[in-house]
Amino acid sequence: MARFTGALIGCGFFAVNQMHGWRDMDDVEIVAICDRDPQRLQIVGDQFGVVRRYASADEMFAAGGFDFVDIATTVGSHRALVELAARHRVPAICQKPFAPTLSDAKAMVAAADDTGISLMVHENFRWQTPILAVKSVLDSGTIGDPFWGRVSFRSGFDVFSGQPYLAEGTRFIIEDLGIHALDIARFLFGDATRMTARTRRINPAIKGEDVATMLLDHIGGLTSIIDVSYATKLPVEPFPETLVEIDATRGTLRLSKDYRLTVHGPGGTAERVVAPNLLPWASRPWHNIQESVALIQKHWIACLVSGQEPATSGRDNLKTFALVEAAYLSAERGETVALADLLGAGVER
Repeated sequence: MARFTGALIGCGFFAVNQMHGWRDMDDVEIVAICDRDPQRLQIVGDQFGVVRRYASADEMFAAGGFDFVDIATTVGSHRALVELAARHRVPAICQKPFAPTLSDAKAMVAAADDTGISLMVHENFRWQTPILAVKSVLDSGTIGDPFWGRVSFRSGFDVFSGQPYLAEGTRFIIEDLGIHALDIARFLFGDATRMTARTRRINPAIKGEDVATMLLDHIGGLTSIIDVSYATKLPVEPFPETLVEIDATRGTLRLSKDYRLTVHGPGGTAERVVAPNLLPWASRPWHNIQESVALIQKHWIACLVSGQEPATSGRDNLKTFALVEAAYLSAERGETVALADLLGAGVER
């Protein structure tokens, strides 16, 4: 018998990965699913053997019978669903981007705090095996104190075929992909104080920006460059790999294509492959992201058991979300934006 029961809201493109991740866990069972589209509801319900199926989240919460909810819908519905979970005192995972606006995100964190529920944002990129390997090297002190870094995701992959709604928003790459790279930067280098950003739209068939370059000033003096693109046509497609470069006081680190990690320090140079595991239900090249879904879900259950706040809690994600907002403001104004002006009070405990 499962130790924890869960419910899933949203049975779209990405949610299937989450359902696979939950099914792999011996102590978790998804007992209810919800989607306004009856066809998607049937497909996911049949595939994963979930009997309880709802077209209305209100009806699902009213029926109850689950320990947490996994919100895998698009961003416009997130605030209402998190607040609904809070009213029912059900711990919630929310897909990224966390909310349409920073004020919405702050309200969602407040709702969770007021009712005492755990709230985690499904910000899974920092849980990728290659990124965890980079973090481990930094924490070991092998290359000393980092003073410069770069997080890069450049691709020409057609993300619109699987998620056509991405072409319709006036905000695209920073909100959808850049948010992951910015969270990795926070994870590796610490919080940022200032943001300078520039954006471009290369693909005429979409409404939002598909190229962004961001410069961050971090607490402690480190400078990082975050660059993301879906308009980069390379001879070998690197999707969906995130590349990392770090210069530090005693050496350097490079995470390059094909998950090759090169660490140079006082003891010499070492290179190894830090490839993700190919889970039985995963497929290349998505397996890196798919494994990170399973890893963040395991972290969520561990936090439910221990009562600890998740690493990517709603409160923590406010800082990543603020970087996204700062990037758009900076690009629009052509100036550097201070993060303190956006975050204000009430983020730190």
